[in-house]
Amino acid sequence: MAASGPARPFLQRVHGTVSDHDRAHMFKQKAVTVWLTGLSGAGKSTLAYELERRLIALSHPCYVLDGDNIRHGLASDLGFTKEDRRENIRRVAHVAQLMNDAGLIVITALISPMDEDRAMAREIIGGDRFVETYLSASVDDCARRDPKGLYAKARAGAITSFTGVSAPYEPPTHPDLCVDTARQSKEASVSGIFDYLHESFLMDP
Repeated sequence: MAASGPARPFLQRVHGTVSDHDRAHMFKQKAVTVWLTGLSGAGKSTLAYELERRLIALSHPCYVLDGDNIRHGLASDLGFTKEDRRENIRRVAHVAQLMNDAGLIVITALISPMDEDRAMAREIIGGDRFVETYLSASVDDCARRDPKGLYAKARAGAITSFTGVSAPYEPPTHPDLCVDTARQSKEASVSGIFDYLHESFLMDP
């Protein structure tokens, strides 16, 4: 696991001459990270990629950091202990922060079950660029969907440390957005997030 302490004393940050304003003007948007959190099966990946498609169709540069994809590369050395989950969140948050610095909209799709870890991500990315978006489908709702058959396996003991069954999930107490994916359609859910971004972060092309 990578160290997360202060930078070495012989390292200094280097600043370029292109400002956030320059990038916002070029891309017609303010950089932001839409942090989708919720149980497995709540619809994080589905909404993330549909939101990305809609933004790209309107010429807004963006990218999805999906939890499963991250664990094939950037976090392939991590397991699912509390400490490894926290390190996974830390790494993703730093990648999102760099992509925001480049002027992009980032959409993360991670369970990110612990409130303190999401608070860490907000601190890394910056509060003005972090939109905590809670997909509020319950364990029962997600288990009924069970698109990957994971809840059945977890309840049978075949999967350990499974969020919502054998590992905790702490719902956000004051999310920036709350989307009830158990009651709303995919289209309505994406539209709610898009409208929020349009009001605060997007500029007309």
